[in-house]
Amino acid sequence: MSRPYWREKTLEELSPLEWEQLCDGCGKCCLAKLEDEDSGEIYFTSVGCRLFDGAQCRCRDYPNRLSEVPDCVGLTPEKVRALKWLPTTCAYRLVAEGHDLYWWHHLVSGSRQTVHDAGISMRGRVSVSEEELADPEDYFDYILEEEP
Repeated sequence: MSRPYWREKTLEELSPLEWEQLCDGCGKCCLAKLEDEDSGEIYFTSVGCRLFDGAQCRCRDYPNRLSEVPDCVGLTPEKVRALKWLPTTCAYRLVAEGHDLYWWHHLVSGSRQTVHDAGISMRGRVSVSEEELADPEDYFDYILEEEP
């Protein structure tokens, strides 16, 4: 019996379809994050990107997100290994670090619903869209106590 592709291939070896399938659909990438300039510590907020649909837990315009949202980060294998803010549960990060996917990941469970059932996703947990905040200082009001 062959092993799943994410156990056999590096991130660089994934086809475009395999790359997209690896995303667990948690929506955590779509949250605004703040970095402490002194310590480098990353703080997640409950502020969603203007294209993030919090009820569906997905981007409203995924194909055009990089042109529509200038600070949207298109993940690549290099970025996955370099970005400090990728959640510890992120499938890309897990594969890059040689770990297996969690039971709730759709490629393991067979259902895209399990990421939500397990409480991992940001579905229904985004407090405000970045479009609703006028002052950058307002983001501090939405800092989460711990990584979501």
